Amino acid sequence: MTHHRDIGAAPPDEYVEAEIQRLLVEDPAVAEQGITVIRRERALVLYGEVESPHRREEILRLVSERFPDVPITSDIGVIRTQAPTEIEQLP
Repeated sequence: MTHHRDIGAAPPDEYVEAEIQRLLVEDPAVAEQGITVIRRERALVLYGEVESPHRREEILRLVSERFPDVPITSDIGVIRTQAPTEIEQLP
């Protein structure tokens, strides 16, 4: 008995990786070029750095809405672009 993919099944992994990559670059709300999609075991890992935790949430929300059946893991770090929060004591 041969196992072949159902027509309605999830598309091949490489296709999904490319689609996610394109979605992140082309979606005007995100337009994020610094995220790489990496396959790790059974999940896809979004890897890279963004400038805020909010942006990371936006990216994850966008991808999970568009690909609800794909297990996604985030390895997205947040770059510290703001000035340090300590206030300098002036003499």
